[in-house]
Amino acid sequence: MKTNEGAITVAQTHVGVRYFWQLIKPLQTGLLLVTGITGYLSSRPFPFDGLEFFILTVSLFCAISGSTILNMVYDRDIDARMERTRWRPLVNGLITPSQAVRMGLVVSALGIGLATVYNVLYGAIVFLGWVLDVVVYTIWLKRRTPWSIVWGGLSGGMPILAGRVLGLGVVDFIGILLALAILLWIPTHILTFNMRFFADYHRAGIPTFPGRYGFRYTHIIIALSAIGASGAFFLGCFALGLAWGYMNVILFFALGILTLAIMNIKKQSDQLNFLLFKCASLFMLVVMILISVGSKL
Repeated sequence: MKTNEGAITVAQTHVGVRYFWQLIKPLQTGLLLVTGITGYLSSRPFPFDGLEFFILTVSLFCAISGSTILNMVYDRDIDARMERTRWRPLVNGLITPSQAVRMGLVVSALGIGLATVYNVLYGAIVFLGWVLDVVVYTIWLKRRTPWSIVWGGLSGGMPILAGRVLGLGVVDFIGILLALAILLWIPTHILTFNMRFFADYHRAGIPTFPGRYGFRYTHIIIALSAIGASGAFFLGCFALGLAWGYMNVILFFALGILTLAIMNIKKQSDQLNFLLFKCASLFMLVVMILISVGSKL
């Protein structure tokens, strides 16, 4: 009997972990964590401090995960009205709001606290990113204005800035450029999904650019954001002094983004717009890899 009870407990724990894992949006959290690691690697030659790298990874992962969990708690009523999010654990009652709030606060405090104890400036930027995401973007502005994406973009740019600050000890122009690139990339993601799932957002009562300004204007904003992000990435990599072999790859991608953006402005095709979003996302990932590798050579 004890064996069965033990097996049930283990199974329940496994299921609970799986549901909480869904709450942190692992793909989104992982992408933001990669930008933070990239910011750090861009500022430190090999071999870098293993303990510092560990603290960076754990603190950023916890701060990002905690903010995401709290966002999911606050937005659970929205998720319940949207077809693509009705399966989430908080909507289905698989995790209670009180459980999620406790987990979100504990994980957030762990990440921000660890970051601040290790380096005050680094911790301040991690905390700023958390506040911008949870308080300013989700709680204050998301349900009020489509321009909330600007603040969501600012929070998304904090991990790469924080990583670079941890490595350098100061906020520098390159870190700001890289954070700006992330800020400008985020509208290509959010606005693309605003159009792709327009009925969902309308049903949930979330103000969006397509709903407020129309699809034509939204296509233009996405295109200009992609161009701006590509330009900021290129300037940031140039300022880092990456070898021209790496810069040529970045330039090739940037010109491809520019071409797709111009085509999207002219034709305003949903398929073309989604291709632009995919290419802009791939471009950002490629840049993260090239910065991480190229800045060490």
